[in-house]
Amino acid sequence: MTIILFSFDAISPTFDPTMKKALLLSLLGFVFYSQVQASEGDWTRFRGPLGSGVSADASIPLRFSESENIAWKVDLPGEGASSPVVWGQRIFLTSFTREGSGGTANLKRQVLCLEKANGREIWRVDIPAELPEQEKIRENHGYATNSPAVDAQHVYVFLGKSGVMALTHDGKEVWKSKVGSNLSGWGSAASPVLHDGKVIVNASVESESLVALDAGTGKELWRTGGIKESWNTPIVATLKNGSTEIILAMFRKVLGVDPANGEILWECDTKINWYMCPGMLFHDDVVYAIGGRSGGGLAVRAGGRGDVTGSHLLWRLEKGTNVPTPIYHEGHVYFIHENLAIAYCINATTGEIVYEERIQPSPGQIYPSPILADGRIYYLSRRGECVVLPAEPRFEILERNRLPRRAGVYNASPTIMGDQLLIRADKILFCIGNRR
Repeated sequence: MTIILFSFDAISPTFDPTMKKALLLSLLGFVFYSQVQASEGDWTRFRGPLGSGVSADASIPLRFSESENIAWKVDLPGEGASSPVVWGQRIFLTSFTREGSGGTANLKRQVLCLEKANGREIWRVDIPAELPEQEKIRENHGYATNSPAVDAQHVYVFLGKSGVMALTHDGKEVWKSKVGSNLSGWGSAASPVLHDGKVIVNASVESESLVALDAGTGKELWRTGGIKESWNTPIVATLKNGSTEIILAMFRKVLGVDPANGEILWECDTKINWYMCPGMLFHDDVVYAIGGRSGGGLAVRAGGRGDVTGSHLLWRLEKGTNVPTPIYHEGHVYFIHENLAIAYCINATTGEIVYEERIQPSPGQIYPSPILADGRIYYLSRRGECVVLPAEPRFEILERNRLPRRAGVYNASPTIMGDQLLIRADKILFCIGNRR
């Protein structure tokens, strides 16, 4: 924090008191504003500013373990699978606690603000769950899976049927809005996305809807129905012609939606007859959808109208992954099978498989989405093993890193924070950084 010492009397002992007060308020406003400004490379939403999982400039460690290249680690007040987001000198994330033996009667979520330099807790807000809630989430995914989003004004959190909230950077509630009341045995997972003064929420679980809220007031601006079996976080795609589309996947379809009014502009049949968890990729006007428990993937050109399956589909793929979102880099799509630990590299132009290699021994189930930094792809498993591969059309294991399994399950996707990496286990947050 910068401390500014200023003396009005040094300018003039007879300085007008009214002018002193006005100038002081202006200076205080400037100091506060400077504290909440974004830094270059801030990780403002799930998988980064563009939802791509890529940081072009970061130089994070290749090697790390419990005893190597740990800048700091902190215990969290509750469990969670949400990823941290970063704005300026602050980290924001969510967790949950369920006290006593009364099921969900005492279920609470926490919104946390931590200091970037050392993980110290700055503030915490407890939010009681709106009941009834389901007594158990499958595979212990928990009740805090949706990652926050942050901008200069607010921190935005999505809490499933308990609603969407905006808080100030100091933890004061600004508004709270409902987007639906339905529940799922898998819980709620999609994270909010910010665009053009709107908070975009995939409320497929809660109301089979895609919902846009006013970022300043929480007022509902539009709602698109029929969003079925969709757990992925939307992306905002800007086309070469300057138009913008919201892209998301659902049962059997990839959709392009108008962010101004929620109109479905186009749809493409994926032939994936199951729910969709992995997020979409977008590059050079092309959308890449890889996912589904039944496997499969495709590339489709954005910007169409109506059913574009016959006109804009570029290729299909029989391979897929059910949970982690892929990575696009320099003409290739990279992903890993969540259970088999088979790593794939796909030619983004043709859909041809460049490599298909099983990682041996297996690092375990891989639910976190990978990140790319410094020309390397980091695949993190649920038991804390992180396998690093080159972001190149060749298979090589550059490093295998291990964090302690006793820390719990690693369901959260890693966050890039400058030249550091944030990795969250259930109740512990690790900051990975080169030790000098």
